[in-house]
Amino acid sequence: MADPDSASSRTPLPRVTCPGRFDERSLSLDALIIGAGFAGVYLLHRLRQEGFNAKIVEAGTGLGGIWHWNNYPGARVDSQYPVYQLSIPEVFNTFEWTEHYPGSQELQRYFQHADKVLNLSNDVLYNTRVDAVRWDDTLHKWHVECENGTRITTRYLNCCMGFAAKRHFPAWPGLEDFEGYICHSSFWPAEGVDMKGKRVAVVGQGATGIQIAQESAKDAKELTVFIRTPNTALPMNQRKISEEDAATVNKTIAHRLQTERYGNAGGFLFGNPERKMLEDSPEERERLLGEFYQRGGFAPLFVYADILTDPVSNRFMYDYWAKRTRARISDPVKRDILAPLEPPHAFMGKRPSLEQDYYEQLDKDHVKLVDLRKVSVSHVVPQGIVTSDGELHKLDILAMATGFDSLTGSFTQVKIEGMNGIDLEQKWNTDLGALSYLGISVAQFPNLFYTYGPHAPTAYGNGPSIVEPQAEWIVKVMKQMNKQGKTKINAKESYEREWKKEVNDLHAATLRHNVDSWYMGTNIPGKPRQALNYAGGLSTYIATINERLNSNFEGFEVV
Repeated sequence: MADPDSASSRTPLPRVTCPGRFDERSLSLDALIIGAGFAGVYLLHRLRQEGFNAKIVEAGTGLGGIWHWNNYPGARVDSQYPVYQLSIPEVFNTFEWTEHYPGSQELQRYFQHADKVLNLSNDVLYNTRVDAVRWDDTLHKWHVECENGTRITTRYLNCCMGFAAKRHFPAWPGLEDFEGYICHSSFWPAEGVDMKGKRVAVVGQGATGIQIAQESAKDAKELTVFIRTPNTALPMNQRKISEEDAATVNKTIAHRLQTERYGNAGGFLFGNPERKMLEDSPEERERLLGEFYQRGGFAPLFVYADILTDPVSNRFMYDYWAKRTRARISDPVKRDILAPLEPPHAFMGKRPSLEQDYYEQLDKDHVKLVDLRKVSVSHVVPQGIVTSDGELHKLDILAMATGFDSLTGSFTQVKIEGMNGIDLEQKWNTDLGALSYLGISVAQFPNLFYTYGPHAPTAYGNGPSIVEPQAEWIVKVMKQMNKQGKTKINAKESYEREWKKEVNDLHAATLRHNVDSWYMGTNIPGKPRQALNYAGGLSTYIATINERLNSNFEGFEVV
């Protein structure tokens, strides 16, 4: 089988080099950025504007972060145009989107455009994976070692690695014996996988699994979908962007990206609902939800303010979703698996995905569903998967949409050694779980900042809307440190514990808190169950981190 722990199935892209721009084997920097996704690109752009000597190290061969690697069938974002982009005028004023929900190829084209406009690759080390970093408390700098031998010394270390960089495989006996083709969604080959005439299985029904299954059903001879928890997927209502749409958006694009989206709890362009569901009659609720349903995407989630806090409102929302979804499925057995009458968990307790014709595709005769609430995977044999009822599901292709060690897993792929030799993975691998201050720094790891990680609104909003304020905060810190002649900033452990409590208290006030999911880290065996996301809303989060910074680095020890 294809090695699930290698990227060899992806055809490498040709790398453009710029001879003489800098010595890639040994560097001394003001700031090193790990990762070239939205956060890394924006932070590099801003640091260069402010005159800092900054570089990005990137394991891939191009910009884009997760979108550099996402080539699986149907891969596309679920944030609607125009919100899923950076607020850099040179880029957004010169790029034309074609769909309301861009696919992976369009996003790769977007990053290529940003690179061309901003000349970013001149300060990016591609094909460079960080192996270990170590804090030097004498120099107040980080020493960075890369797998290819590159060594870097930097004053500030900025981890922009994304929240889904460490893929997860189930510990199924015999997985390595499978004789067909196996591939995790995060390393799908750029040239694609030919499924025509093949027996295909998709394991996992998160956002990625939904997209792969939806597309695979169109080509595979037989499709088997293994489902433990049905996804409460919402209609995407995908459509092309008309010239009229683009002209209207372009008139206000700067305001939308630089101001308006920060007024929404998730960094979208929806309003924040104030009305509670039970203030309306059942008939009015259905009318409003139907209106927002027609808009598509996540719009129905922003009709009422108490969907995530009131069990009665939450159940009404689930029942409304189930009624509309069940009407699209003709097979009664599949209907009960995909949209059961009794909710498997609180609505939005696990992340709803967006779909285009997922339920119609899975309703087809050549598609078989395996309900993992009734049977389990026993083991894998060369011919396919054997379930606990003894059935052998013969397969040619096994598509693993089994998720990631989210939010904290990105950090554990690198050996990060802070003050007095403390190891970050060990610090976070206790009953307390991950600890951070402001969802952007960690005590005993001075001058290390991160974006889109634990204890920020990370999984509860639009990525670019979240990482830009975090990057601006990092830039402000570095500027103020330089202005004051300071060289070391370290979060205080007492403030770290207080932030952990605030994150827990906010999360416990929602119905998500009692649901086991990757939001809580429970998709990874042995990982402590913990609230990993800040649930207080993006605008409150931004105000909080900026208030602490403006209060003379409150919560930090500065030297």
